[in-house]
Amino acid sequence: MADVDATRGTGPTPPGPRQTADGGHNRSHEVDALRAAETAGRPGAFDDHHPPRADLVSDCVHCGFCLTTCPTYVLWGEEMDSPRGRIHLIAQGLEGEPLTDSMVTHFDQCLGCMACVTACPSGVRYDRLIEDTRAQVERRHPRGPRDRALRAAIFALFPYPRRLRLLRGPLWAYQKSGLRSLVARTGLLERLAPTLATLDSLAPRLRSVPRPPRRVAARGTRRAVVGMLTGCVQSAFFPDVNSATVRILSAEGCEVLIPPGQGCCGALSVHNGRRAEAERFARRLIDTFEQTGMDWFVVNAAGCGSSLKEYGELLADDPAYAARAVAFAAKVRDLAELLDELGPVAERHPLPVTVAYHDACHLGHAQGIREQPRALLRGIPGLELREIADPEICCGSAGVWNVLNPEPAAELGDRKAAAVLATGASLLVTANPGCLMQVAAAIRRQNGKIALAHTAQVLDASLRNLGVAALTND
Repeated sequence: MADVDATRGTGPTPPGPRQTADGGHNRSHEVDALRAAETAGRPGAFDDHHPPRADLVSDCVHCGFCLTTCPTYVLWGEEMDSPRGRIHLIAQGLEGEPLTDSMVTHFDQCLGCMACVTACPSGVRYDRLIEDTRAQVERRHPRGPRDRALRAAIFALFPYPRRLRLLRGPLWAYQKSGLRSLVARTGLLERLAPTLATLDSLAPRLRSVPRPPRRVAARGTRRAVVGMLTGCVQSAFFPDVNSATVRILSAEGCEVLIPPGQGCCGALSVHNGRRAEAERFARRLIDTFEQTGMDWFVVNAAGCGSSLKEYGELLADDPAYAARAVAFAAKVRDLAELLDELGPVAERHPLPVTVAYHDACHLGHAQGIREQPRALLRGIPGLELREIADPEICCGSAGVWNVLNPEPAAELGDRKAAAVLATGASLLVTANPGCLMQVAAAIRRQNGKIALAHTAQVLDASLRNLGVAALTND
């Protein structure tokens, strides 16, 4: 087969499924053909270590329901930058096609937002397909020097909370000195170093918040013992979200355990094909929390939560950790998910504020958690909840996708910011640090006026009777 050209609009439309005499899809023949290709020993795109599965590929019937929810297809209208187009490329690889630069480009351009998984009427596991494909790409495809250097820098920094915290001092000085505003006015950074310009635009305003103690007792009757992930970006740049999370859990009758030695959960690594690295992070986190006696493991970052719930799949090949990973994953709960399961006991005080709620992709699409955070917000007296148009379209953050792809990420961010501002709400609420940074940067570009907060901060303000000013005064 000819290689698919990466130029916009020139990729072939993937063929539809074969038809039987009665018009049905003869998918068993597709599965047999793809499985035969997998075992034929051809030097195709994938090796035999967790290649994308042929039976999952065959589940796609090319119906197109995914197209309108895919951010890159919405931006470019290119078939090979849609989920079904990428599945077609995966099928080519299983049939013996090599892993070419253009094929890798289309895989790289996927945000991994999983909106297509929600939209698919056939239940296609695109999340599993793209994750296995990216792991193959990282092992088998030689990247150019610039791409290698950028990815090496990202993954030497972002998954390490201590390294990120070392940036707080210089970043605080940069923001307070007025140098940031001066650099922004000149526009030089965008022209000379677009990656640095993206990082600069994403950096939140830093606040000094004491680190939470190792153990926080439940207030009133103890209802559960919970371990808590402090995270990487969350702990370095949004420590106030972690503090709010601890206070909420304690107020709702949870004893909170926060071991100081915890590190990255591996989400950024696994979502970018760095499987071995993600496995190391997962093992360490399991070792840290396994003997704490926790009932639940609470997460307040959507991307982390979706990966933690898949530890059983990540470590399935490790005989020392496979069963332990399954048991650990069964205890993982998003903050809103756990609070919804436990039910409220702490008093909610009024917060007369209009809120636009943004579904973080790895909370809504990957974990299916949509109603729980809305129920928490609606349970606050005086709070009015407003929905955002086109909620299924990603804001463009997608882990580190916005750093690797700053221009299309900014375009997606601007689309999301416009939809947020159109609600007329005074506060945007979401449950992921990447989304908070991405949308905040886009709103600044549009000179918009809306405050931003994590779900935990809103509920914390209500429980402590702090009033709206605690959320809207920046």
